[in-house]
Amino acid sequence: MPDLDVAACATDQIEWHWTRQLRPRLAGLTDDEYLFDPTGGSAWTVRPRAEQRTPMQAGRGEFVVDFAFPEPVPAPFTTIAWRMAHVVVGILAVRSHGHFGGPEASYQDWAYAGTADEALDQLDREYARWTAGVRSLSGTDLARPCGPVEGPYAELPMLALVLHINRELIHHGAELALLRDLYAHTR
Repeated sequence: MPDLDVAACATDQIEWHWTRQLRPRLAGLTDDEYLFDPTGGSAWTVRPRAEQRTPMQAGRGEFVVDFAFPEPVPAPFTTIAWRMAHVVVGILAVRSHGHFGGPEASYQDWAYAGTADEALDQLDREYARWTAGVRSLSGTDLARPCGPVEGPYAELPMLALVLHINRELIHHGAELALLRDLYAHTR
């Protein structure tokens, strides 16, 4: 029996989801949808720095993302803009930096996208960087512990992180699609 290329299997799974479900559902995303707040103004989002509404904000550019620590209970509703920022930075860019030598990335220092097109460009770039990194992993690499960059999960094998990122992309992608549906059916 030939060796199973686990990295290829994991990447094929997320690439199938990306090319057939998630990315097509984001095609044509408008700025109105990107910032759509069905709560009437209480949702966390990406906003111009001068419009801070939360106890904390993160970002180094003109736009910042809302947050608070500890997070309020119940957690605030979040816009497509906020959820895309989470995927781009916290799920993809930080991990690509920590594991594959990608550019330094953190919630505090990210230049958040103020438009849907810019956010989609960031998403495409960070998704490509992450999947290229995963494709480069050998079976031995996937069995090694993630290391200190993953904090309390440092001892888990890299494969566990790869599969976790797949789940996160599928989960948050479904949220993005649902928010687009909500926008379309309530406007």
